[in-house]
Amino acid sequence: MYKLYHFPLSPFCRKVRLVMAEKKIEVELVEERYWEERADFLRLNPGGQVPVLRSDKITLSDSTSICEYLEEKRPEPALLPQGAERRAEVRRLNAWFDDKFYREVTLNLLGERVNKKIMGRGYPDSKNVKAGSSKIKFHIDYMGWLLDRRRWLAGDRMSLADFSAAAQLSCLDYISDVDWNRNELVKEWYAKIKSRPAFRSLLADQLPGFPQPPHYSDLDF
Repeated sequence: MYKLYHFPLSPFCRKVRLVMAEKKIEVELVEERYWEERADFLRLNPGGQVPVLRSDKITLSDSTSICEYLEEKRPEPALLPQGAERRAEVRRLNAWFDDKFYREVTLNLLGERVNKKIMGRGYPDSKNVKAGSSKIKFHIDYMGWLLDRRRWLAGDRMSLADFSAAAQLSCLDYISDVDWNRNELVKEWYAKIKSRPAFRSLLADQLPGFPQPPHYSDLDF
């Protein structure tokens, strides 16, 4: 049995949860308020970040390392394609959403609107919120450009890249910060991801003080 130390609105934790659910890997979720720097948690990950995956054989941190470990341990269904070029494209997009999208959008929207409040770090910075609201348009347009040329973000099959993107967007959708009418292809893509059984636990997430918007768990949004 694996234990996953996570926080519900962490996109990196959500990515790992999606991968584990898609591969039907049983896991116990342990909610961790990582910003409190609990001593026992810091012994698991001195970096002080979630997610952390633990079993009786291994303790892993960093969402990409965890996902690639799970891909090797449970190859089916495959979330990394065959072929060096195809794998490189999945990894490129995985890094795009984990790094560029997260820094430019998620930190500026979720970080300001939610994380500051629950971590007791002051009030939202309107300049950062405005920057995030502007940048998300570029990212949605880029996703639409990809989906106009491919069935899924990285190619003809669903991959880790799709879960990386969906994890970020699902956090922002929880706080109604995604304009799904901006690009129909992106909306259709998210509806397909959202309808998968692997997504069910994410749709059930509840963060005290931040109720779900009515459309969040609606598969026909």
